[in-house]
Amino acid sequence: HESQGVMTSFYCFLIIYHFFVSPGQSQVVGPSEPIVALVGDDVILPCHLEPAVDVVSGSVEWGRPDLEPRFVHVWHLGQDLLVNQNPSYQGRTSVSAENLKHGDLSLRLSAVKHSDNGKYRCYFASQAKETTVELVVGSVSAPVISGINLNSSTVVLECESKGWYPEPEVLWLDGEGNLLSAGPTETVRGPDDLYTVSSRVTVEKRHSNSFTCRVRQNNINQTTETEIQISGAFSDMLFYITIICCVFYHSS
Repeated sequence: HESQGVMTSFYCFLIIYHFFVSPGQSQVVGPSEPIVALVGDDVILPCHLEPAVDVVSGSVEWGRPDLEPRFVHVWHLGQDLLVNQNPSYQGRTSVSAENLKHGDLSLRLSAVKHSDNGKYRCYFASQAKETTVELVVGSVSAPVISGINLNSSTVVLECESKGWYPEPEVLWLDGEGNLLSAGPTETVRGPDDLYTVSSRVTVEKRHSNSFTCRVRQNNINQTTETEIQISGAFSDMLFYITIICCVFYHSS
Protein backbone atom coordinates (compact mmCIF):
# COMPACT_ATOMS: atom_id res chain seq x y z
CA HIS A 1 0.00 0.00 0.00
CA GLU A 2 1.13 3.55 -0.71
CA SER A 3 0.60 4.69 2.91
CA GLN A 4 2.69 1.77 4.22
CA GLY A 5 5.47 2.68 1.82
CA VAL A 6 5.44 6.29 2.98
CA MET A 7 5.64 5.31 6.64
CA THR A 8 8.42 2.77 5.95
CA SER A 9 10.45 5.50 4.26
CA PHE A 10 9.69 7.78 7.20
CA TYR A 11 11.14 5.34 9.74
CA CYS A 12 14.19 4.59 7.57
CA PHE A 13 14.85 8.32 7.53
CA LEU A 14 14.59 8.46 11.32
CA ILE A 15 17.22 5.77 11.79
CA ILE A 16 19.65 7.51 9.45
CA TYR A 17 18.92 10.93 10.96
CA HIS A 18 19.33 9.69 14.51
CA PHE A 19 22.75 8.13 13.98
CA PHE A 20 24.35 10.46 11.45
CA VAL A 21 22.64 13.84 11.37
CA SER A 22 21.02 14.63 14.71
CA PRO A 23 22.49 17.54 16.67
CA GLY A 24 23.26 17.56 20.39
CA GLN A 25 20.72 15.68 22.45
CA SER A 26 17.81 17.52 24.05
CA GLN A 27 15.27 16.32 26.57
CA VAL A 28 11.59 16.19 25.68
CA VAL A 29 9.61 17.85 28.47
CA GLY A 30 5.86 17.74 29.10
CA PRO A 31 3.56 19.06 31.84
CA SER A 32 3.72 17.54 35.31
CA GLU A 33 -0.08 17.65 35.68
CA PRO A 34 -2.89 16.52 33.35
CA ILE A 35 -4.23 19.08 30.90
CA VAL A 36 -7.92 19.76 31.50
CA ALA A 37 -10.38 20.77 28.77
CA LEU A 38 -14.14 20.88 28.38
CA VAL A 39 -16.03 19.40 25.45
CA GLY A 40 -15.92 21.85 22.54
CA ASP A 41 -12.79 23.65 23.75
CA ASP A 42 -9.61 24.15 21.78
CA VAL A 43 -6.62 23.00 23.80
CA ILE A 44 -2.83 22.98 23.62
CA LEU A 45 -0.99 19.83 24.66
CA PRO A 46 2.39 21.23 25.78
CA CYS A 47 5.66 19.57 24.81
CA HIS A 48 9.05 21.19 24.29
CA LEU A 49 12.76 20.51 24.06
CA GLU A 50 15.33 21.46 26.69
CA PRO A 51 17.60 22.94 25.58
CA ALA A 52 15.53 24.36 22.72
CA VAL A 53 16.73 23.62 19.19
CA ASP A 54 15.27 24.26 15.75
CA VAL A 55 13.45 21.07 14.74
CA VAL A 56 11.30 22.35 11.90
CA SER A 57 13.27 20.07 9.55
CA GLY A 58 13.09 17.12 11.94
CA SER A 59 10.35 14.64 12.77
CA VAL A 60 7.76 14.84 15.54
CA GLU A 61 5.06 12.28 16.24
CA TRP A 62 2.00 12.78 18.42
CA GLY A 63 0.15 9.57 19.11
CA ARG A 64 -2.08 7.57 21.41
CA PRO A 65 -0.85 4.01 22.02
CA ASP A 66 -4.40 2.86 22.85
CA LEU A 67 -5.71 3.72 19.36
CA GLU A 68 -5.35 2.06 15.99
CA PRO A 69 -3.95 3.71 14.03
CA ARG A 70 -2.11 5.41 16.86
CA PHE A 71 -1.06 8.53 14.93
CA VAL A 72 -2.70 11.76 16.06
CA HIS A 73 -0.36 14.10 14.18
CA VAL A 74 3.01 13.64 12.46
CA TRP A 75 5.37 16.40 11.33
CA HIS A 76 8.15 15.31 8.98
CA LEU A 77 10.79 17.31 7.11
CA GLY A 78 9.02 20.64 7.30
CA GLN A 79 5.47 19.52 6.64
CA ASP A 80 2.54 17.55 8.01
CA LEU A 81 2.51 13.81 7.28
CA LEU A 82 -1.06 12.70 7.90
CA VAL A 83 -1.52 9.66 5.66
CA ASN A 84 -2.03 7.35 8.65
CA GLN A 85 -3.72 9.84 10.98
CA ASN A 86 -6.46 8.35 13.15
CA PRO A 87 -9.77 9.37 11.50
CA SER A 88 -11.20 10.78 14.74
CA TYR A 89 -8.57 13.54 14.67
CA GLN A 90 -8.82 14.55 11.02
CA GLY A 91 -9.06 18.29 10.59
CA ARG A 92 -8.61 18.98 14.31
CA THR A 93 -4.83 18.90 14.91
CA SER A 94 -1.89 21.13 14.11
CA VAL A 95 1.65 21.94 15.14
CA SER A 96 3.25 25.32 14.53
CA ALA A 97 6.22 25.49 12.18
CA GLU A 98 7.24 28.77 13.82
CA ASN A 99 7.16 27.18 17.27
CA LEU A 100 9.15 24.18 16.06
CA LYS A 101 11.98 26.56 15.19
CA HIS A 102 12.22 27.25 18.93
CA GLY A 103 11.93 23.66 20.13
CA ASP A 104 8.20 23.82 20.90
CA LEU A 105 6.54 20.57 19.81
CA SER A 106 3.12 21.37 21.30
CA LEU A 107 -0.01 20.02 19.65
CA ARG A 108 -3.12 22.13 19.12
CA LEU A 109 -6.34 20.10 19.31
CA SER A 110 -9.58 21.78 18.25
CA ALA A 111 -13.23 21.04 19.13
CA VAL A 112 -12.36 18.62 21.92
CA LYS A 113 -14.51 15.48 22.22
CA HIS A 114 -15.08 13.04 25.07
CA SER A 115 -13.18 10.43 23.05
CA ASP A 116 -10.06 12.64 23.15
CA ASN A 117 -9.66 11.84 26.84
CA GLY A 118 -6.45 9.86 27.36
CA LYS A 119 -2.66 9.80 27.38
CA TYR A 120 -0.73 11.22 24.43
CA ARG A 121 2.82 10.41 23.41
CA CYS A 122 4.92 13.36 22.28
CA TYR A 123 7.78 11.70 20.43
CA PHE A 124 10.74 13.63 19.03
CA ALA A 125 11.57 10.95 16.52
CA SER A 126 14.74 12.63 15.30
CA GLN A 127 16.40 11.82 18.65
CA ALA A 128 14.14 8.97 19.81
CA LYS A 129 13.06 10.98 22.87
CA GLU A 130 9.51 11.15 24.22
CA THR A 131 7.21 12.24 27.03
CA THR A 132 3.57 11.59 27.94
CA VAL A 133 0.85 14.25 28.14
CA GLU A 134 -2.46 13.35 29.75
CA LEU A 135 -5.65 15.07 28.59
CA VAL A 136 -8.71 14.99 30.86
CA VAL A 137 -11.89 15.96 29.04
CA GLY A 138 -14.88 17.11 31.05
CA SER A 139 -18.46 18.20 30.58
CA VAL A 140 -20.52 20.27 33.03
CA SER A 141 -23.98 21.78 33.47
CA ALA A 142 -25.76 23.93 36.03
CA PRO A 143 -27.98 22.13 38.57
CA VAL A 144 -31.74 22.67 38.73
CA ILE A 145 -33.56 22.78 42.08
CA SER A 146 -37.23 22.00 42.62
CA GLY A 147 -39.41 21.88 45.73
CA ILE A 148 -41.48 18.76 46.40
CA ASN A 149 -43.52 17.25 49.24
CA LEU A 150 -44.44 20.60 50.79
CA ASN A 151 -46.09 20.60 54.22
CA SER A 152 -46.67 23.10 57.00
CA SER A 153 -43.09 23.39 58.19
CA THR A 154 -40.69 21.62 55.84
CA VAL A 155 -39.96 21.18 52.17
CA VAL A 156 -38.00 18.54 50.33
CA LEU A 157 -35.63 20.12 47.84
CA GLU A 158 -34.42 18.10 44.88
CA CYS A 159 -31.36 19.03 42.87
CA GLU A 160 -30.60 17.52 39.46
CA SER A 161 -27.74 18.17 37.08
CA LYS A 162 -27.31 16.51 33.68
CA GLY A 163 -24.50 16.11 31.19
CA TRP A 164 -21.45 15.68 33.42
CA TYR A 165 -18.20 13.91 32.76
CA PRO A 166 -16.43 12.55 34.75
CA GLU A 167 -18.96 11.68 37.47
CA PRO A 168 -19.37 14.63 39.90
CA GLU A 169 -20.38 14.88 43.53
CA VAL A 170 -23.37 16.81 44.92
CA LEU A 171 -23.29 18.95 48.08
CA TRP A 172 -26.00 20.93 49.88
CA LEU A 173 -25.17 24.08 51.86
CA ASP A 174 -27.23 26.42 54.01
CA GLY A 175 -27.18 30.21 53.79
CA GLU A 176 -24.06 30.38 55.95
CA GLY A 177 -22.14 27.91 53.82
CA ASN A 178 -22.48 24.96 56.19
CA LEU A 179 -22.83 21.47 54.71
CA LEU A 180 -26.26 19.90 55.10
CA SER A 181 -26.99 16.24 55.66
CA ALA A 182 -28.70 14.95 52.51
CA GLY A 183 -29.82 11.61 51.17
CA PRO A 184 -27.55 9.52 48.93
CA THR A 185 -26.80 10.91 45.50
CA GLU A 186 -28.48 9.05 42.64
CA THR A 187 -26.30 8.65 39.58
CA VAL A 188 -27.33 7.57 36.08
CA ARG A 189 -24.85 7.13 33.24
CA GLY A 190 -26.45 7.59 29.84
CA PRO A 191 -25.62 5.93 26.50
CA ASP A 192 -23.49 8.98 25.66
CA ASP A 193 -21.38 8.24 28.79
CA LEU A 194 -22.55 11.49 30.41
CA TYR A 195 -23.72 11.43 34.02
CA THR A 196 -26.96 12.72 35.52
CA VAL A 197 -26.86 13.20 39.29
CA SER A 198 -29.67 14.05 41.69
CA SER A 199 -29.93 14.58 45.44
CA ARG A 200 -32.65 15.47 47.96
CA VAL A 201 -32.56 17.34 51.25
CA THR A 202 -35.32 18.20 53.74
CA VAL A 203 -35.26 21.76 55.09
CA GLU A 204 -37.47 23.97 57.24
CA LYS A 205 -39.56 26.76 55.74
CA ARG A 206 -38.41 29.88 57.48
CA HIS A 207 -38.39 33.47 56.41
CA SER A 208 -35.74 34.10 53.74
CA ASN A 209 -34.00 30.76 54.07
CA SER A 210 -31.27 30.27 51.46
CA PHE A 211 -29.90 26.92 50.28
CA THR A 212 -27.33 26.01 47.66
CA CYS A 213 -26.90 22.86 45.60
CA ARG A 214 -23.27 22.56 44.52
CA VAL A 215 -22.09 20.06 41.92
CA ARG A 216 -18.36 19.66 41.49
CA GLN A 217 -15.78 17.52 39.74
CA ASN A 218 -12.31 17.97 41.18
CA ASN A 219 -10.46 16.13 38.41
CA ILE A 220 -11.49 18.78 35.89
CA ASN A 221 -11.52 21.64 38.43
CA GLN A 222 -15.15 22.48 37.72
CA THR A 223 -17.91 23.56 40.09
CA THR A 224 -21.44 24.71 39.31
CA GLU A 225 -24.03 25.72 41.85
CA THR A 226 -27.60 26.95 42.13
CA GLU A 227 -28.97 28.93 45.07
CA ILE A 228 -32.59 28.73 46.18
CA GLN A 229 -34.36 31.16 48.49
CA ILE A 230 -37.42 29.95 50.40
CA SER A 231 -39.97 32.27 51.97
CA GLY A 232 -42.98 31.23 54.06
CA ALA A 233 -43.49 34.47 55.93
CA PHE A 234 -47.12 35.12 55.02
CA SER A 235 -48.79 31.75 54.69
CA ASP A 236 -48.28 28.34 53.22
CA MET A 237 -50.37 29.44 50.24
CA LEU A 238 -47.86 32.18 49.54
CA PHE A 239 -44.91 29.83 49.73
CA TYR A 240 -42.60 30.52 46.84
CA ILE A 241 -39.20 29.58 45.62
CA THR A 242 -36.77 31.86 43.86
CA ILE A 243 -33.85 30.29 42.06
CA ILE A 244 -30.59 32.01 41.28
CA CYS A 245 -28.18 30.07 39.10
CA CYS A 246 -24.46 30.70 39.29
CA VAL A 247 -21.77 28.81 37.40
CA PHE A 248 -18.19 28.88 38.63
CA TYR A 249 -15.10 27.60 36.84
CA HIS A 250 -12.28 26.82 39.22
CA SER A 251 -8.83 26.04 37.95
CA SER A 252 -5.91 24.90 39.97
